[in-house]
Amino acid sequence: MSLTHQFVFGIYPYICGALFLLGSLARFDRDQYTWRSESSQMLSVSTLRWGSNLFHLGIIGLFFGHLFGMLTPPAIVHALGVTSAQKQTLAVVAGGILGLVGLIGLLLLIYRRLSNERVRATSRGRDFLVLFWILATLLLGLSTVPLSIEHRDGATMLKLMAWAQHLVTFRGDAPSFITDVSMVFKVHMFMGMSLFAIFPFTRLVHAWSGFASVGYLVRPWQVVRSRKIGL
Repeated sequence: MSLTHQFVFGIYPYICGALFLLGSLARFDRDQYTWRSESSQMLSVSTLRWGSNLFHLGIIGLFFGHLFGMLTPPAIVHALGVTSAQKQTLAVVAGGILGLVGLIGLLLLIYRRLSNERVRATSRGRDFLVLFWILATLLLGLSTVPLSIEHRDGATMLKLMAWAQHLVTFRGDAPSFITDVSMVFKVHMFMGMSLFAIFPFTRLVHAWSGFASVGYLVRPWQVVRSRKIGL
């Protein structure tokens, strides 16, 4: 196992995680005015609705699919009567569909931002960075589908799960599980981890507000007094 592999898959994930959390906290504390999606809907609505909805549907589905798929212990999966091969088939089908949905939405958003003069004029370098970074990550993820189909026993999936689970439990042997995994998977993982590192410095930070809005479901009732009562 090379030092580069050890760093990228054993140390770099923690660097990305620290930037993700501390960078988001620092931006919220010091620059709340920019804590927004910077929507360009007022400039042009063309393709925005379809592009945005498809993109968010695909990306959110992929995020939670990766989260629960990678971090659910195999013992729990097997206890539910699901074999590794079946779980991999489900991951390939669901991931492939969600990936294509997200890709179509993203391409519509990129086309809109490049083709519309008003939207392009208000765009920043970091906007294009995020769009093309996610595009590359999505394409790499979709390119792993044929590789997964070739190995239907789920062996590669188990290695990736072991890496992720050892990583979140702070065990230093995590990189050893994926030394022989295809380079396509590794580059896809690197791009995905790096996305968390650039997250706080782009418009992606507004995703925090989406999760925070769930708090409205459990907040106390707001008491409003009538003017008549006040009189």
